[in-house]
Amino acid sequence: MKKALLHKLREALTSVLPVALIVLFVSFTPLAPLSRLERCVFAASAVLLVLGIGLFNLGADLAMTPMGRQIGVGLTKSKRLGILVAVCFLMGVLITVAEPDLSVLAGQISAVVDPKMLIVTVGVGVGLFLALAILRIVSHTDLTALLLFFYMLLFAFAALLISGGAQAFLPLAFDSGGVTTGPITVPFIMALGIGIAQTLGGRNAGENSFGLIALCSVGPVLAVLILSLGSAGGSIRFPMPDYSVSAFFGPAFWHLLGETCWDVAKSLLLMILFFGVLQVTMLHLPLQKLIQILFGLVFAFVGLVTFLVAVTVGFMPLGYRIGSSMAAFSGKWLLAFAFIIGMVVVLAEPAVHVLNTQVEEVTNGTVTRGQMLAALSVGVGLSIGLSVLRLLMGFSLLYYLIPGYLLSLGLSFFVPKLYTAIAFDSGGVASGPLTSSFILPMTIGACVALRGADAVMDFAFGVVALVAMTPLITIQALGFRSILSRIMRENAAIRRILSADDAQIIYFK
Repeated sequence: MKKALLHKLREALTSVLPVALIVLFVSFTPLAPLSRLERCVFAASAVLLVLGIGLFNLGADLAMTPMGRQIGVGLTKSKRLGILVAVCFLMGVLITVAEPDLSVLAGQISAVVDPKMLIVTVGVGVGLFLALAILRIVSHTDLTALLLFFYMLLFAFAALLISGGAQAFLPLAFDSGGVTTGPITVPFIMALGIGIAQTLGGRNAGENSFGLIALCSVGPVLAVLILSLGSAGGSIRFPMPDYSVSAFFGPAFWHLLGETCWDVAKSLLLMILFFGVLQVTMLHLPLQKLIQILFGLVFAFVGLVTFLVAVTVGFMPLGYRIGSSMAAFSGKWLLAFAFIIGMVVVLAEPAVHVLNTQVEEVTNGTVTRGQMLAALSVGVGLSIGLSVLRLLMGFSLLYYLIPGYLLSLGLSFFVPKLYTAIAFDSGGVASGPLTSSFILPMTIGACVALRGADAVMDFAFGVVALVAMTPLITIQALGFRSILSRIMRENAAIRRILSADDAQIIYFK
């Protein structure tokens, strides 16, 4: 256990160190000067971030991944499709309703949409699409066809929203797809898919292991778009929080810690409840395995609480400060910084490491962790750079979303299906809590400095949607490159055979 923990901490240090060094370096330049207090708080938060990611990843390996796989295998072995679909639907609803980021999202549009209605609708949407993803595995339905249908449906609703004068909801709706697939739900749902696919996936078990997060990300977007159609339209005013470091000192820190503990505990308790019922009724795992899962849940709880508190206290206010200072200094420097910080910030997302490990295991090393990290890093860097470019130039988010999704869906017809499934899953995974707590405040700060607080909903939001979109292109491009490399190797082998010297051929009589 100690050796595994040290290994996870080393991985976390490697992930967080580039982000911390870049931010601290910028803080000593005229681009975004920070006070000594801000630097100290950020450095302490970075240390806590390393500890939180390390503990969470160990907990995911010991608890959430085995729980998801055992539930998937146990439910499929029962050969009761109705129970399998019903349990997955309920898990999707309840875990999503307990997701902390969803409550934050609902509070931002409470003036125009009832928060409880939004939370329940999004939860039902995720539950329905999780059940649909399970049925896809059982029926061996092509993932590309489903994604093509539902994304066309999303853009049809988006067109209705624009014609109704409620286009201000668009960035928020597409951001919701990445927000609601949080660090607790992602490892569990991915492991659930792997467990089901290993039993029912058939010859394409590897391909069918992925795609659950891809479909679950559609549900929240569709739910917000449908609810927005019934709104009065017009603009939405973002309630600006206090982004100062001092806002989290004293009693406010203990309130934040208690609130974070409760939010994380709610999500974990729901998974424990489902797992406990299934353990008694059908799984019957040995005591040693249950003790391992229990220890893993403790590690995951402590790690995620530490991670969320660290990003809220240190990374959120510093992200806002850097964005506003750099935008006031130079838009070009802000654009360059956004691309660089985007390439490294994805390395510190907890669920990304879980995804990369599972991809390498399921594909038997065909898609390595290094390849996944490189593709995700380039994709997220491009997405945040493009978000800042949109902020500087002031055009609609649809100028990115429509061609971006057309390209990603078009690539799905030319690359191996495994790459498509991994790519669409990675979109929901890459847009994790660090993106919401550092990158989004950075774009909000830049937007306030350049366009004022009234433009935040129009131009600052949408960055999470782009972070969820660009990996679809970069990872499928990785698959396209593998196809071209294979074709080139085959052509080279054929040319060598055809150009061989006939004198070297041995004839047997």
